[in-house]
Amino acid sequence: MTKRSHTAQYPDKQPELPPRTRGVIGLFEENCTVCMLCARECPDWCIYIDSHKETVPAATPGGRERSRNVLDRFAIDFSLCMYCGICIEVCPFDALFWSPEFEYAETDIHELTHERDKLREWMWTVPEPPALDPRAEEPKEIAAARKAAEKAAAAAVAEAQEGQE
Repeated sequence: MTKRSHTAQYPDKQPELPPRTRGVIGLFEENCTVCMLCARECPDWCIYIDSHKETVPAATPGGRERSRNVLDRFAIDFSLCMYCGICIEVCPFDALFWSPEFEYAETDIHELTHERDKLREWMWTVPEPPALDPRAEEPKEIAAARKAAEKAAAAAVAEAQEGQE
């Protein structure tokens, strides 16, 4: 009560948001396998996904052709979304992330359904995850990749030495 109140001049000065702020949902389309888990788990049914199957030719001669889902439409209706984050938590392929963007107001409620192009734009505003605890053990994926790289480097060195002899 003894201090003067301070008003942030919002349009002119952007607010300082806390880290990992929940604004909108960003889509990393390359990771989406169209598994539909996010749409099925959404309590508001505000995620719309359309896809089709494509046949992928055999990788090796005599192998069989594979089919894969291709994403045609991924849209979120933010007029229905309650920002619970269930879709982000259930995505097994890390295709959905919280973006701190909050300036997406529209004059018409029908324009609050944002398609995958807009969701992809918001993906690039997602902050990096917090740094790992330096005392934590190395993730098994990184450890396996490091061991494979070391093995390949050792094989390349051994091959180079054999070539010199």
